[in-house]
Amino acid sequence: MKNHHRLLLSLVLGACAGLICHGFADNDALQIFNQYLMGPIGQIFLRLIFMIVVPMVMSGLMLGVYQLSNHHGLARVAQRTLFFTLLASSASVAVGISLVNLAQPGVGLDISQMLGDNGGVNKIQQNVAQAKPVVQSLLEIIPKNPFASATQALEGEMLSLMFFSLAFGAALAATIGDKPSRWVELLEETYAACLLVVDTAMKLAPIAVFALVFQSTFKFGHHILFSLGFYVLVVVTGLLLQQVVVYSMLLRFFTRIKPLSFFRQCRDVYLYAFATASSNATLPRSLELAEQELKLRPEVARFVLTIGSTANQNGTALFEGITVLFLAQVYGVDLSLAQQVQIVLMSILAGIGTAGVPGGSLPLIMILTQQVGIPPEGMGLILGVDRFLDMCRTTLNVSGDLVIAALVDEPEPERA
Repeated sequence: MKNHHRLLLSLVLGACAGLICHGFADNDALQIFNQYLMGPIGQIFLRLIFMIVVPMVMSGLMLGVYQLSNHHGLARVAQRTLFFTLLASSASVAVGISLVNLAQPGVGLDISQMLGDNGGVNKIQQNVAQAKPVVQSLLEIIPKNPFASATQALEGEMLSLMFFSLAFGAALAATIGDKPSRWVELLEETYAACLLVVDTAMKLAPIAVFALVFQSTFKFGHHILFSLGFYVLVVVTGLLLQQVVVYSMLLRFFTRIKPLSFFRQCRDVYLYAFATASSNATLPRSLELAEQELKLRPEVARFVLTIGSTANQNGTALFEGITVLFLAQVYGVDLSLAQQVQIVLMSILAGIGTAGVPGGSLPLIMILTQQVGIPPEGMGLILGVDRFLDMCRTTLNVSGDLVIAALVDEPEPERA
Protein backbone atom coordinates (compact mmCIF):
# COMPACT_ATOMS: atom_id res chain seq x y z
CA MET A 1 0.00 0.00 0.00
CA LYS A 2 1.35 3.45 -0.95
CA ASN A 3 2.17 5.95 1.79
CA HIS A 4 -0.63 8.36 0.89
CA HIS A 5 -3.12 5.48 1.03
CA ARG A 6 -1.80 4.59 4.47
CA LEU A 7 -2.19 8.22 5.57
CA LEU A 8 -5.80 8.31 4.41
CA LEU A 9 -6.51 4.96 6.07
CA SER A 10 -4.88 6.22 9.28
CA LEU A 11 -7.06 9.35 9.16
CA VAL A 12 -10.22 7.27 8.78
CA LEU A 13 -9.26 4.73 11.44
CA GLY A 14 -8.08 7.42 13.86
CA ALA A 15 -11.28 9.42 13.36
CA CYS A 16 -13.50 6.34 13.80
CA ALA A 17 -11.64 5.17 16.90
CA GLY A 18 -11.70 8.67 18.37
CA LEU A 19 -15.42 9.08 17.71
CA ILE A 20 -16.20 5.73 19.33
CA CYS A 21 -14.07 6.53 22.36
CA HIS A 22 -15.51 10.05 22.55
CA GLY A 23 -18.71 8.50 23.86
CA PHE A 24 -16.72 7.06 26.78
CA ALA A 25 -14.49 10.11 27.38
CA ASP A 26 -14.92 9.85 31.15
CA ASN A 27 -13.33 6.39 31.24
CA ASP A 28 -10.03 6.55 33.15
CA ALA A 29 -8.36 3.86 31.05
CA LEU A 30 -9.14 5.73 27.82
CA GLN A 31 -7.86 8.96 29.33
CA ILE A 32 -4.57 7.25 30.23
CA PHE A 33 -4.37 5.65 26.77
CA ASN A 34 -4.87 9.02 25.09
CA GLN A 35 -2.48 10.93 27.34
CA TYR A 36 0.40 8.48 27.71
CA LEU A 37 0.38 6.62 24.39
CA MET A 38 -1.36 8.64 21.65
CA GLY A 39 0.09 11.94 22.90
CA PRO A 40 3.77 10.90 22.89
CA ILE A 41 3.46 9.19 19.47
CA GLY A 42 2.20 12.39 17.91
CA GLN A 43 4.84 14.49 19.66
CA ILE A 44 7.69 12.30 18.40
CA PHE A 45 6.59 12.91 14.81
CA LEU A 46 6.19 16.65 15.36
CA ARG A 47 9.61 16.97 16.99
CA LEU A 48 11.28 15.12 14.11
CA ILE A 49 9.90 17.78 11.79
CA PHE A 50 10.69 20.71 14.08
CA MET A 51 14.34 19.79 14.50
CA ILE A 52 15.04 20.10 10.77
CA VAL A 53 13.19 23.37 10.13
CA VAL A 54 16.00 25.89 10.73
CA PRO A 55 18.67 24.26 8.51
CA MET A 56 16.06 23.48 5.85
CA VAL A 57 14.75 27.05 5.69
CA MET A 58 18.20 28.63 5.69
CA SER A 59 19.73 26.36 3.05
CA GLY A 60 16.61 26.36 0.86
CA LEU A 61 16.23 30.14 0.80
CA MET A 62 19.95 30.79 0.31
CA LEU A 63 20.09 28.37 -2.61
CA GLY A 64 16.91 29.71 -4.16
CA VAL A 65 18.04 33.33 -4.09
CA TYR A 66 21.58 32.44 -5.16
CA GLN A 67 20.26 30.59 -8.20
CA LEU A 68 17.76 33.33 -9.04
CA SER A 69 20.32 36.12 -8.63
CA ASN A 70 23.18 34.67 -10.65
CA HIS A 71 22.83 31.82 -13.10
CA HIS A 72 25.11 31.49 -16.09
CA GLY A 73 24.92 35.15 -17.12
CA LEU A 74 21.14 35.26 -17.46
CA ALA A 75 20.90 38.26 -15.16
CA ARG A 76 17.94 39.85 -16.95
CA VAL A 77 16.09 36.57 -17.14
CA ALA A 78 16.73 36.03 -13.43
CA GLN A 79 15.39 39.49 -12.60
CA ARG A 80 12.21 38.93 -14.59
CA THR A 81 11.84 35.46 -13.07
CA LEU A 82 12.15 36.87 -9.56
CA PHE A 83 9.67 39.66 -10.32
CA PHE A 84 6.99 37.36 -11.72
CA THR A 85 7.63 34.75 -9.02
CA LEU A 86 7.01 37.30 -6.25
CA LEU A 87 4.01 38.74 -8.12
CA ALA A 88 2.36 35.35 -8.61
CA SER A 89 3.14 34.20 -5.05
CA SER A 90 1.77 37.44 -3.58
CA ALA A 91 -1.42 37.02 -5.60
CA SER A 92 -1.80 33.40 -4.49
CA VAL A 93 -1.44 34.25 -0.80
CA ALA A 94 -3.86 37.17 -1.18
CA VAL A 95 -6.41 34.80 -2.75
CA GLY A 96 -5.96 32.26 0.04
CA ILE A 97 -6.10 34.74 2.91
CA SER A 98 -9.16 36.51 1.46
CA LEU A 99 -10.99 33.24 0.84
CA VAL A 100 -10.41 31.76 4.28
CA ASN A 101 -11.45 35.02 5.97
CA LEU A 102 -14.61 35.06 3.87
CA ALA A 103 -15.55 31.39 4.23
CA GLN A 104 -14.17 30.88 7.78
CA PRO A 105 -14.08 27.06 7.59
CA GLY A 106 -12.84 26.58 11.16
CA VAL A 107 -15.10 29.02 13.01
CA GLY A 108 -18.04 26.69 13.65
CA LEU A 109 -15.94 24.20 15.61
CA ASP A 110 -15.13 26.58 18.50
CA ILE A 111 -12.58 24.35 20.22
CA SER A 112 -11.96 27.09 22.79
CA GLN A 113 -15.37 26.39 24.39
CA MET A 114 -14.87 22.64 24.23
CA LEU A 115 -11.51 22.88 25.95
CA GLY A 116 -12.46 25.47 28.54
CA ASP A 117 -9.72 27.05 30.66
CA ASN A 118 -7.69 23.86 30.75
CA GLY A 119 -6.95 23.58 27.04
CA GLY A 120 -4.35 26.33 26.80
CA VAL A 121 -6.44 28.37 24.37
CA ASN A 122 -6.76 31.27 26.80
CA LYS A 123 -2.97 31.50 26.94
CA ILE A 124 -2.81 31.45 23.13
CA GLN A 125 -5.33 34.28 22.94
CA GLN A 126 -3.36 36.29 25.49
CA ASN A 127 -0.23 35.87 23.36
CA VAL A 128 -2.13 37.05 20.31
CA ALA A 129 -3.45 40.08 22.18
CA GLN A 130 0.16 41.06 22.94
CA ALA A 131 1.02 41.28 19.25
CA LYS A 132 3.40 44.11 18.39
CA PRO A 133 2.38 47.07 16.18
CA VAL A 134 2.81 46.62 12.44
CA VAL A 135 5.71 49.11 12.21
CA GLN A 136 7.61 47.37 15.02
CA SER A 137 6.99 43.97 13.49
CA LEU A 138 8.33 45.17 10.13
CA LEU A 139 11.44 46.66 11.74
CA GLU A 140 12.19 43.44 13.58
CA ILE A 141 12.24 41.53 10.29
CA ILE A 142 15.86 42.75 10.03
CA PRO A 143 17.72 40.77 12.71
CA LYS A 144 20.35 42.27 14.98
CA ASN A 145 21.85 38.82 15.46
CA PRO A 146 20.94 36.13 12.90
CA PHE A 147 22.36 33.40 15.15
CA ALA A 148 19.99 34.47 17.91
CA SER A 149 17.16 34.44 15.37
CA ALA A 150 18.11 30.88 14.42
CA THR A 151 17.98 29.70 18.03
CA GLN A 152 14.64 31.47 18.58
CA ALA A 153 13.11 30.57 15.21
CA LEU A 154 10.43 28.37 16.73
CA GLU A 155 9.51 31.10 19.23
CA GLY A 156 8.78 33.89 16.76
CA GLU A 157 12.05 34.80 15.01
CA MET A 158 11.55 32.84 11.79
CA LEU A 159 10.83 35.90 9.65
CA SER A 160 14.12 37.45 10.75
CA LEU A 161 15.94 34.25 9.88
CA MET A 162 14.28 34.24 6.46
CA PHE A 163 15.40 37.83 5.83
CA PHE A 164 18.98 36.95 6.74
CA SER A 165 18.89 33.89 4.47
CA LEU A 166 17.62 35.98 1.56
CA ALA A 167 20.27 38.66 2.10
CA PHE A 168 23.06 36.11 2.49
CA GLY A 169 21.95 34.22 -0.63
CA ALA A 170 22.01 37.44 -2.68
CA ALA A 171 25.40 38.43 -1.27
CA LEU A 172 26.74 34.95 -2.00
CA ALA A 173 25.67 35.27 -5.62
CA ALA A 174 27.32 38.68 -5.93
CA THR A 175 30.54 37.45 -4.31
CA ILE A 176 31.24 34.15 -6.04
CA GLY A 177 29.20 34.46 -9.23
CA ASP A 178 29.29 31.27 -11.31
CA LYS A 179 32.56 30.01 -9.86
CA PRO A 180 32.53 26.63 -8.08
CA SER A 181 32.13 27.21 -4.37
CA ARG A 182 32.26 25.05 -1.28
CA TRP A 183 29.59 27.31 0.20
CA VAL A 184 27.11 26.31 -2.49
CA GLU A 185 28.09 22.64 -2.22
CA LEU A 186 27.58 22.80 1.54
CA LEU A 187 24.14 24.38 1.15
CA GLU A 188 23.11 21.80 -1.45
CA GLU A 189 24.26 18.92 0.72
CA THR A 190 22.55 20.42 3.78
CA TYR A 191 19.30 20.82 1.89
CA ALA A 192 19.50 17.25 0.56
CA ALA A 193 20.10 15.95 4.09
CA CYS A 194 17.10 17.92 5.36
CA LEU A 195 14.89 16.36 2.69
CA LEU A 196 16.11 12.92 3.75
CA VAL A 197 15.13 13.61 7.36
CA VAL A 198 11.69 14.82 6.26
CA ASP A 199 11.28 11.73 4.07
CA THR A 200 12.20 9.50 7.02
CA ALA A 201 9.74 11.31 9.28
CA MET A 202 6.99 10.93 6.69
CA LYS A 203 7.44 7.14 6.85
CA LEU A 204 6.25 7.42 10.45
CA ALA A 205 3.38 9.70 9.45
CA PRO A 206 0.63 7.01 9.22
CA ILE A 207 1.10 6.07 12.87
CA ALA A 208 1.37 9.74 13.84
CA VAL A 209 -1.77 10.64 11.90
CA PHE A 210 -3.74 7.94 13.70
CA ALA A 211 -2.51 9.22 17.06
CA LEU A 212 -3.06 12.91 16.35
CA VAL A 213 -6.50 12.46 14.77
CA PHE A 214 -7.54 10.08 17.56
CA GLN A 215 -6.60 12.76 20.10
CA SER A 216 -8.63 15.41 18.30
CA THR A 217 -11.77 13.36 17.72
CA PHE A 218 -11.56 11.84 21.21
CA LYS A 219 -11.71 15.37 22.63
CA PHE A 220 -14.03 17.14 20.19
CA GLY A 221 -16.23 14.51 18.54
CA HIS A 222 -17.65 14.62 14.99
CA HIS A 223 -17.74 18.43 14.73
CA ILE A 224 -14.08 18.56 13.81
CA LEU A 225 -14.62 16.36 10.73
CA PHE A 226 -17.20 18.75 9.24
CA SER A 227 -14.76 21.64 9.60
CA LEU A 228 -12.04 19.56 7.95
CA GLY A 229 -14.22 18.88 4.90
CA PHE A 230 -15.05 22.58 4.61
CA TYR A 231 -11.33 23.38 4.85
CA VAL A 232 -10.53 21.03 1.92
CA LEU A 233 -13.22 22.73 -0.16
CA VAL A 234 -11.78 26.18 0.61
CA VAL A 235 -8.24 25.11 -0.35
CA VAL A 236 -9.36 23.58 -3.67
CA THR A 237 -11.46 26.67 -4.45
CA GLY A 238 -8.47 28.92 -3.79
CA LEU A 239 -6.24 26.85 -6.06
CA LEU A 240 -8.84 26.99 -8.85
CA LEU A 241 -9.15 30.77 -8.52
CA GLN A 242 -5.38 31.16 -8.79
CA GLN A 243 -5.28 28.93 -11.88
CA VAL A 244 -8.33 30.22 -13.73
CA VAL A 245 -8.33 33.90 -12.74
CA VAL A 246 -4.83 35.00 -11.68
CA TYR A 247 -2.78 33.02 -14.22
CA SER A 248 -5.20 33.97 -17.01
CA MET A 249 -4.87 37.65 -16.11
CA LEU A 250 -1.07 37.45 -16.06
CA LEU A 251 -0.98 35.80 -19.49
CA ARG A 252 -3.43 38.31 -20.97
CA PHE A 253 -1.72 41.36 -19.47
CA PHE A 254 1.94 40.50 -20.05
CA THR A 255 1.82 38.28 -23.16
CA ARG A 256 -0.11 37.76 -26.38
CA ILE A 257 -0.92 34.16 -25.39
CA LYS A 258 -4.54 33.02 -25.10
CA PRO A 259 -4.90 31.47 -21.59
CA LEU A 260 -7.34 28.73 -22.60
CA SER A 261 -5.10 27.57 -25.44
CA PHE A 262 -2.07 27.68 -23.14
CA PHE A 263 -3.75 25.60 -20.45
CA ARG A 264 -4.97 23.09 -23.03
CA GLN A 265 -1.41 22.56 -24.27
CA CYS A 266 -0.23 21.95 -20.71
CA ARG A 267 -2.92 19.47 -19.69
CA ASP A 268 -0.66 16.40 -19.90
CA VAL A 269 1.87 18.00 -17.56
CA TYR A 270 -0.95 18.93 -15.16
CA LEU A 271 -2.05 15.31 -15.01
CA TYR A 272 1.51 14.14 -14.39
CA ALA A 273 2.00 16.72 -11.63
CA PHE A 274 -1.28 15.69 -10.00
CA ALA A 275 -0.31 12.02 -10.07
CA THR A 276 3.23 12.46 -8.70
CA ALA A 277 2.60 15.39 -6.30
CA SER A 278 6.18 16.45 -7.03
CA SER A 279 7.40 19.50 -8.95
CA ASN A 280 10.83 17.92 -9.22
CA ALA A 281 9.50 14.68 -10.71
CA THR A 282 7.46 16.66 -13.24
CA LEU A 283 10.39 18.85 -14.30
CA PRO A 284 11.63 16.71 -17.26
CA ARG A 285 8.16 16.60 -18.80
CA SER A 286 7.70 20.34 -18.23
CA LEU A 287 11.00 21.10 -19.99
CA GLU A 288 10.01 18.97 -22.96
CA LEU A 289 6.60 20.63 -23.22
CA ALA A 290 8.01 24.16 -22.91
CA GLU A 291 10.53 23.72 -25.70
CA GLN A 292 8.64 21.49 -28.14
CA GLU A 293 4.99 22.55 -27.77
CA LEU A 294 5.00 26.00 -26.16
CA LYS A 295 8.00 26.97 -28.31
CA LEU A 296 9.76 28.85 -25.53
CA ARG A 297 13.43 29.70 -25.89
CA PRO A 298 15.40 26.73 -24.46
CA GLU A 299 17.73 28.89 -22.34
CA VAL A 300 14.74 30.65 -20.76
CA ALA A 301 12.67 27.49 -20.26
CA ARG A 302 15.54 25.54 -18.70
CA PHE A 303 16.41 28.35 -16.30
CA VAL A 304 12.89 29.31 -15.22
CA LEU A 305 11.51 25.77 -14.89
CA THR A 306 14.57 24.39 -13.10
CA ILE A 307 14.58 27.24 -10.59
CA GLY A 308 10.80 27.27 -10.39
CA SER A 309 10.58 23.63 -9.32
CA THR A 310 11.89 24.86 -5.96
CA ALA A 311 11.57 28.64 -5.88
CA ASN A 312 8.09 29.16 -7.37
CA GLN A 313 5.56 27.37 -5.19
CA ASN A 314 2.37 29.42 -5.65
CA GLY A 315 0.05 26.60 -4.70
CA THR A 316 2.07 25.84 -1.59
CA ALA A 317 2.09 29.50 -0.53
CA LEU A 318 -1.70 29.69 -0.95
CA PHE A 319 -2.16 26.41 0.93
CA GLU A 320 0.06 27.55 3.80
CA GLY A 321 -1.84 30.82 4.26
CA ILE A 322 -5.22 29.06 4.29
CA THR A 323 -4.01 26.32 6.64
CA VAL A 324 -2.63 28.68 9.26
CA LEU A 325 -5.78 30.81 9.35
CA PHE A 326 -7.98 27.70 9.39
CA LEU A 327 -6.15 26.32 12.42
CA ALA A 328 -6.33 29.74 14.08
CA GLN A 329 -10.11 29.68 13.60
CA VAL A 330 -10.31 26.11 14.91
CA TYR A 331 -8.52 27.11 18.10
CA GLY A 332 -10.53 30.29 18.50
CA VAL A 333 -7.52 32.58 17.95
CA ASP A 334 -8.41 36.02 16.59
CA LEU A 335 -5.35 37.10 14.65
CA SER A 336 -4.51 40.79 14.46
CA LEU A 337 -3.81 42.64 11.22
CA ALA A 338 -0.09 42.59 12.03
CA GLN A 339 -0.11 38.82 12.43
CA GLN A 340 -2.04 38.28 9.20
CA VAL A 341 0.50 40.50 7.40
CA GLN A 342 3.24 38.38 8.95
CA ILE A 343 1.59 35.20 7.68
CA VAL A 344 1.34 36.69 4.18
CA LEU A 345 5.02 37.67 4.14
CA MET A 346 6.20 34.33 5.49
CA SER A 347 4.00 32.36 3.09
CA ILE A 348 5.46 34.27 0.15
CA LEU A 349 9.03 33.71 1.36
CA ALA A 350 8.29 30.09 2.18
CA GLY A 351 7.36 29.59 -1.46
CA ILE A 352 11.02 30.16 -2.34
CA GLY A 353 12.39 27.67 0.17
CA THR A 354 9.84 24.87 -0.04
CA ALA A 355 11.00 21.53 -1.38
CA GLY A 356 9.41 20.39 -4.63
CA VAL A 357 8.68 16.92 -3.25
CA PRO A 358 5.62 15.37 -1.56
CA GLY A 359 5.32 16.67 2.01
CA GLY A 360 8.01 19.32 1.46
CA SER A 361 5.81 22.14 2.75
CA LEU A 362 5.05 20.43 6.07
CA PRO A 363 7.93 21.89 8.13
CA LEU A 364 7.23 25.46 7.04
CA ILE A 365 3.50 25.17 7.76
CA MET A 366 4.33 24.05 11.27
CA ILE A 367 6.58 27.05 11.71
CA LEU A 368 3.87 29.42 10.51
CA THR A 369 1.46 28.01 13.11
CA GLN A 370 4.12 28.41 15.80
CA GLN A 371 4.62 32.06 14.85
CA VAL A 372 1.08 32.92 15.90
CA GLY A 373 0.91 30.58 18.89
CA ILE A 374 -1.20 27.78 17.40
CA PRO A 375 -0.48 24.33 18.88
CA PRO A 376 1.45 22.19 16.37
CA GLU A 377 -0.85 19.27 17.20
CA GLY A 378 -3.35 20.98 14.93
CA MET A 379 -1.30 19.69 12.01
CA GLY A 380 -2.71 16.25 12.76
CA LEU A 381 -6.08 17.45 11.48
CA ILE A 382 -4.80 18.03 7.96
CA LEU A 383 -2.19 15.29 7.51
CA GLY A 384 -4.72 12.71 6.44
CA VAL A 385 -6.05 14.90 3.60
CA ASP A 386 -2.69 16.46 2.82
CA ARG A 387 -1.81 13.98 0.08
CA PHE A 388 -4.86 14.96 -1.97
CA LEU A 389 -4.25 18.66 -1.34
CA ASP A 390 -0.56 18.13 -2.14
CA MET A 391 -1.53 16.71 -5.54
CA CYS A 392 -3.77 19.72 -6.17
CA ARG A 393 -1.27 22.39 -5.10
CA THR A 394 1.58 20.68 -6.95
CA THR A 395 -0.48 20.94 -10.14
CA LEU A 396 -0.82 24.67 -9.51
CA ASN A 397 2.91 24.95 -8.72
CA VAL A 398 3.84 23.32 -12.03
CA SER A 399 1.29 25.41 -13.91
CA GLY A 400 2.77 28.54 -12.31
CA ASP A 401 6.26 27.53 -13.45
CA LEU A 402 5.08 27.23 -17.05
CA VAL A 403 3.14 30.50 -16.88
CA ILE A 404 6.16 32.37 -15.52
CA ALA A 405 8.39 30.80 -18.16
CA ALA A 406 6.00 32.16 -20.80
CA LEU A 407 5.98 35.60 -19.14
CA VAL A 408 9.78 35.75 -18.96
CA ASP A 409 10.14 34.51 -22.54
CA GLU A 410 7.84 37.23 -23.90
CA PRO A 411 9.98 39.71 -25.92
CA GLU A 412 10.65 43.09 -24.39
CA PRO A 413 8.78 45.99 -26.06
CA GLU A 414 11.94 47.13 -27.83
CA ARG A 415 12.48 43.61 -29.25
CA ALA A 416 8.85 43.08 -30.32
